[in-house]
Amino acid sequence: KLNALLDAEDDDDDEETDEETDDDEEKTTTRSSLREKLDRSERLRVAETRESKRRLVVARQQSAEFSHSVAKDLRDVETKLRSSFANDDDEEEEEEGRKEELFEMLKQTLEEAKAFAANAEEEAKRAMREVGVDATHVDAMGDDDDREGEDADGEEEFEKVTDEMMADANDVLEENIRENSIDAAKADGFKKGFLIERSPNAIEVEMKKLEEAKKRNGVNARDSFLERAKYIPLRLDHDERKYLRLLEAALHVSEYTDVVDVYTYKSKTQRISRMIKEICAIMSGLVVASDYRAGQKLIQDREFKDNAKFFGMIFEIGRRHKIMNPEKMRSEYGKMVYLLQDSQSPDVREMLSFKLVRPLRTAYALLSETEKGLDMLNDPLMHTATAEIMHEGKPRHEVQREIKQKERARETLSKKYASRDLSSEEILHVLYSIADNNAYLRYNRDPVDEMLTFLSEMFDPKTPEEGFSLGISTGMEGARLSHNHARQYSYVSQSLMLWREVANDMFKLWYLAEQDLLRDSNRYQLTNTGQGLNRVQQSPRTLKCMHEILHRCQSKLGHWVGSSVIHLGDHNVPNALMFIDKYTQVARILAPVVLVVKELPKLASKNRELKRYIENAFEGVENCRKLILTDFFRHAFDGSGADNFFDAGSCIDGRLTSAWNWCSKIEKKSYYHVFKLCGFASFDSRDQ
Repeated sequence: KLNALLDAEDDDDDEETDEETDDDEEKTTTRSSLREKLDRSERLRVAETRESKRRLVVARQQSAEFSHSVAKDLRDVETKLRSSFANDDDEEEEEEGRKEELFEMLKQTLEEAKAFAANAEEEAKRAMREVGVDATHVDAMGDDDDREGEDADGEEEFEKVTDEMMADANDVLEENIRENSIDAAKADGFKKGFLIERSPNAIEVEMKKLEEAKKRNGVNARDSFLERAKYIPLRLDHDERKYLRLLEAALHVSEYTDVVDVYTYKSKTQRISRMIKEICAIMSGLVVASDYRAGQKLIQDREFKDNAKFFGMIFEIGRRHKIMNPEKMRSEYGKMVYLLQDSQSPDVREMLSFKLVRPLRTAYALLSETEKGLDMLNDPLMHTATAEIMHEGKPRHEVQREIKQKERARETLSKKYASRDLSSEEILHVLYSIADNNAYLRYNRDPVDEMLTFLSEMFDPKTPEEGFSLGISTGMEGARLSHNHARQYSYVSQSLMLWREVANDMFKLWYLAEQDLLRDSNRYQLTNTGQGLNRVQQSPRTLKCMHEILHRCQSKLGHWVGSSVIHLGDHNVPNALMFIDKYTQVARILAPVVLVVKELPKLASKNRELKRYIENAFEGVENCRKLILTDFFRHAFDGSGADNFFDAGSCIDGRLTSAWNWCSKIEKKSYYHVFKLCGFASFDSRDQ
């Protein structure tokens, strides 16, 4: 309609060319502006429609997973029911206890199923209103037809098994009511719903396996030094640290994302090129200021493209430093990655006439330059040469002995595998880099292990202690999920096991994330995700690796509570940079909690007034520790923390969102003063 109106105006203008020739240019500009605004509105409308359709697909996928899970586990419940009532040789009290447990389990399931159905129905209706079509006619990109068939099969299987279970349960109940005179009120409980019975012992078995593996000092192919070295960046040397300070200074004063990531009609390519040249000019000036002779050689009679190798080296140094030290360059790294991401665009590269992205220097890449280099990674002394020395609970002489063993192992390896192409200094450089990776694992993975230990030692998997039950209900204290004690125990333990595996493979995930972010053909779309404008970009390599980690956890544990949806490349987790940033927070969340729980008994034994305060307020030190852990295991894993049902819940990323939400409310907890007395400042490592 707008085009037709403008064309009609053009016809009128043709008839009056003699009178209004001076206004032609102004009218042309106005019409072009109107058409651009119309195109922009249409693009935004299409993007919002696609997002609403995607949310419908996610809801249906979650429903399908829930239906398949219920259909599978109801068969186990059927077996448990039959065995419970068919065994006439058991004692009467034990039999009555089992019946009480089953009544409670089935009642809890009804609440959970109703909450899930109500939330899913409400969000689906809201999404359908936004799209303006029926959910059954929504087609998304990819394999939606296969997903629809899977959803229908799941619902059909769920209804079929439910009908069979209802009939069998009624038969069993009527028979036992006649034979054993079961209370009719209790019998009605069996007809109200079904519970997914889970075995929480798998986590304890897995923890025992991990401890045994640590004692044997054995590693599998995935954790071998040969595989790990492919993703371990080299430690920065003295000269590289000088250039790192120049890069940090240039990025700190830059406003790159504020200028580039905005909606405007001006050429984005020109803005990107101008900002990149500005940062390169700042770095060149800083080089001159720090070393005049080196800076003179760098800038004298040269253009930016003549120093492409120098700029690429500096940005590669910054990437290596960030991976080895996630707590550093908190804001500067995001600017740098987005700058490098834009520099990979063909239009920007043509305008700049040089390339900024270089391959990451890793321990494996350095050793692979010689024949004997990679053989060192399979040497038995590698574990001793790179081990993290733990001083807790050891006398001084034993710690000193371990340090000397580590130094001798390094010297032996550096002499044994040194060659003309690989010096002993370079070998030591590789060993130090691998040792840095072990230090990273100690800080980021060990808090998860200790939290798993607290869970298994202080809480029973099936029977809750009075006042310290882990059970949660939808709508109570902000919870989005309904779990009884046993189910929540399994849910928490599985989430922690997943975080442990992610921390163990974080360097690999980070390496693949940068490949996804900086790949030439992988373009992004600037989209309003509800948290401002973000770069939404698909990350196939990172997503594949994350699915492998999830599958490995599910195989070890034998079952999975909740959804297995991984958000990456959508409005929840726009790109791989956001994904990496989310999971680097795990240690910052868990480490302060672990510190308080561990140090509380020591502080109470040293300070009489503190001990008296804890006894009066919390009825003892152990009760205080259990209160903290109970609240954390309940409300850091309750599905809360997001704006709607789709963005939180039991999905893989929603588990971490709930933990963030718990951290934001720590000041309102009754035990917050205990945290402060134990030295807690915040969950931000810069404040510790």
